[in-house]
Amino acid sequence: MFKIKKQINLLYITSMLGNLSVTGAWVAILAVRGFSLVEIGIAETVFHITSLIFEIPSGILADRYGRKRMLMVSHIMAVIGNLIMVFSKGLGLVCLSFVFHALNYNFASGSGDALAYDSLKSVNEEDKYEAYFSNQMIIYRIGSGISTLCAGMAFWMGYQMAYFVSALTHVVTMVVTSGLVEIKIDEKTQEKNSEGNPTNAIGIICQMISGMAKHFIESIRFLKRNGRATRLMFANSFVGAIDVLLLFFLQAKLTSVGLADWRLGIALLIMELGGIVGSRIILKAKAVRYIKIYMMCGLGVGAGVLLEHSGLIVIMVLGGVLSAMADDALQVRTDALLQDMFPSEQRATLISMSSFTFSVIMIVLSPLAGYFFSIW
Repeated sequence: MFKIKKQINLLYITSMLGNLSVTGAWVAILAVRGFSLVEIGIAETVFHITSLIFEIPSGILADRYGRKRMLMVSHIMAVIGNLIMVFSKGLGLVCLSFVFHALNYNFASGSGDALAYDSLKSVNEEDKYEAYFSNQMIIYRIGSGISTLCAGMAFWMGYQMAYFVSALTHVVTMVVTSGLVEIKIDEKTQEKNSEGNPTNAIGIICQMISGMAKHFIESIRFLKRNGRATRLMFANSFVGAIDVLLLFFLQAKLTSVGLADWRLGIALLIMELGGIVGSRIILKAKAVRYIKIYMMCGLGVGAGVLLEHSGLIVIMVLGGVLSAMADDALQVRTDALLQDMFPSEQRATLISMSSFTFSVIMIVLSPLAGYFFSIW
């Protein structure tokens, strides 16, 4: 018998395990290894190019063949990516590792949220999704904060052992993920996917490609009919990209202005806590119009970037806190609005399209940010 509380708790646990890593401060780790900020920006660009290519196909696969299965695939990708990093010496293997880490992100990004929303919908509790997503953002920030707090541990044990430990963590997460229950909301879609199954390999592949193409076209049609959903995706992604890049490059900038390595993890944890505050505050602002929330959050992230340029450690950390708080508040409200718009049978695909817009923006901003933060 399906138990919603167990399902949601397992999703929380897999999220926490997936975000816990001794390699969370990967920018600082690469910088210590001798990679320049420009090279780090290139690696980040590779990550987002990969996401650009595979984000939408991964969502389609999740909708058609199971969200739980794609979550399992995501952890396999993470294990491979971490093991490649163990043996990496130059930028080439680092970029290859980032490809698999991007695939980990791709297969997990739409699958988890789609499974959560439809699980709640199956018991008529979809109104609880915003609180669920707020909790997930808190878990993400806590996991990221603890991971960056372990930056000193990664330096102490060496990057090779650190990435090996991260690989083992994802193996454990796979075991926990296997306890999730797949939710089938649209029975007609499931029947349509299984009609006329061919018996030969070529036929199966052709049917898969054809089905994925039709699913993609249907999702595009949905976005054309729902211009507000498309605008929400791009607007939210732009603010989120600026916050992510700011927090990434602060890892290296804080040490360059005199912050001791052993204090870096503490500073990064403090900044992550800003996101937790934002995730909770937004739940108290249900009556506030979205445009007002967007303007306030956009200004908050912009102020964080300006404070980063002060060159003063305390002020720079405060900027990171403010940016994370604004970004997470906006993310929680935007995601809840989008989920209410998305049809269940296309949910993972449309969530992936939202992530796709984020990758497009990051591809443009990542190398520019590497140059921008390296000269200021």
